[in-house]
Amino acid sequence: MKIMTLRVRLALCSMPLLAVSGGLADAQTASIPASKAARAAWSAANVAAFAQVLADRARHGLDHVVFLADPADGATPADIDAARTKAALDYATALAQGRVDPATLHEVYTLPRPKADLAAGLARALAKGDLAAWFDRLAPQDAEYKALSDAYLAFSAKATVATPVQAIPSGVIRVGNRDARVPTIVEQLTESGYLPTAAGPLSAAPDPLAPDPLAADPLAAAPPAVAPPVAAPPAARSTPAPMLYTQAIADALKGLQTDYGIAADGVVGPETLKVLNLGAGDRARALAVGLERRRWLTRTPPATRIDVNTAAAQLRYYRDGAVVDQRKVIVGEPGRETPALSSPIYRLVANPTWTVPKSIQNGEMANVGEDYLAEHNMVVRDGWIVQQPGPSNALGLVKFDMANDQAIYLHDTSAPGLFERSQRHLSHGCVRVEDALGFAQMLAEDEGVTEAWQTAQASGEMTFVPLPRRIPVRLLYHNVYVDEGGRVAFRTDPYGWNDPIAEQLGFTRASAKRAEAQAIDIGP
Repeated sequence: MKIMTLRVRLALCSMPLLAVSGGLADAQTASIPASKAARAAWSAANVAAFAQVLADRARHGLDHVVFLADPADGATPADIDAARTKAALDYATALAQGRVDPATLHEVYTLPRPKADLAAGLARALAKGDLAAWFDRLAPQDAEYKALSDAYLAFSAKATVATPVQAIPSGVIRVGNRDARVPTIVEQLTESGYLPTAAGPLSAAPDPLAPDPLAADPLAAAPPAVAPPVAAPPAARSTPAPMLYTQAIADALKGLQTDYGIAADGVVGPETLKVLNLGAGDRARALAVGLERRRWLTRTPPATRIDVNTAAAQLRYYRDGAVVDQRKVIVGEPGRETPALSSPIYRLVANPTWTVPKSIQNGEMANVGEDYLAEHNMVVRDGWIVQQPGPSNALGLVKFDMANDQAIYLHDTSAPGLFERSQRHLSHGCVRVEDALGFAQMLAEDEGVTEAWQTAQASGEMTFVPLPRRIPVRLLYHNVYVDEGGRVAFRTDPYGWNDPIAEQLGFTRASAKRAEAQAIDIGP
């Protein structure tokens, strides 16, 4: 299996303006003339419309990018029009295809990207005077993009008024403590997707004498950094008691701790506070990157497909445009990242063998002996270690063969207990599917090969069951997404792939910890 490496070759000054080479020159040859004719194209109405379009770019998380600078001293009207044309094409490219070219970030990126003749489109929009409508059509139009856009605007607005100091002061909190910081912790866990709702059954349980937490200003300055207060006896209370840190909150916190590589003990300590103190600005930054990643994608994905979100370690199966199944997956660990691929499943493999890749054979398994091979049902064939079919096989009892040259595929596993982990970036790059046999049965039924599949399973031998039509699979990396309940959910950036994108969108590098899963086994 080819191991992914992150190649950061970022140069803002070399950003392409068009899908083809060129930029302003191409624009001018595509019916956007220079000099006097350009002055007619950039009429006062078009200039005003474009100014409003740029003023509204925060809807796309692009408000940190300057597309059109103030004219230089001595600039002629022709110079100004040329700069405006360049800015218009630059912004159109950002909306239609993305500000960043993913091919400059990833050694492997095969997801189809949108195509458009932006120069010709701009020329028509200028001629017809419908510049605003043309720009509006370039960005994704789906509900998820709209939800992320709305969330970006909300978190950006909150970040402008929120205090930049640490939101949650230092000091350890354990189950049973009453502490004024608990409502803020609940809010952060809710925004991050670890608690379903601040008013739900997992939220903090207030002391009967405590004020309504919803009445408090969520943007108010945090209390000074002091040790957790000790509750006084009921008779001695003269002020309302703080919120109670319950076991339910601690259990939710364990999920966050696991995701960020912190000891999952449910105790609010220094390392946990670093993550909890990610503020509205951090959320907005993640949302801006999420919007950018979606602009990279084709606007009409296959109606029947499988989308694997490698950042969240989740799979969604779409049938005729509707989600019919969702389940957990295990994906590549940092350093052995599951690449961003578009690759179809073309057959099911019952009772697969596993030919150990040379990278593993010469690495983790370099010193194994005959006893180890026998214990794991492995044999050596022509210099390759091969694991025989069976429930102990690293691929489990089913493999979903995919057509790509990266040796990446979906499969079962002999270690199903790992699906219970919050952090599931544990593999060598392939995708392990929760209840893979059940998923294979679902695909077999949907594709009309149920009898052939069941016969293949019962054989006990490796058997191939071709699918009558290929099922497209997209391996995506979305650490901000809309969950099954319709909420915007935040997850970690386990591969550290967000920073190069955020920087080109005008944001600073993140300082928060990333997920740090440790390898569990030698499976693919």
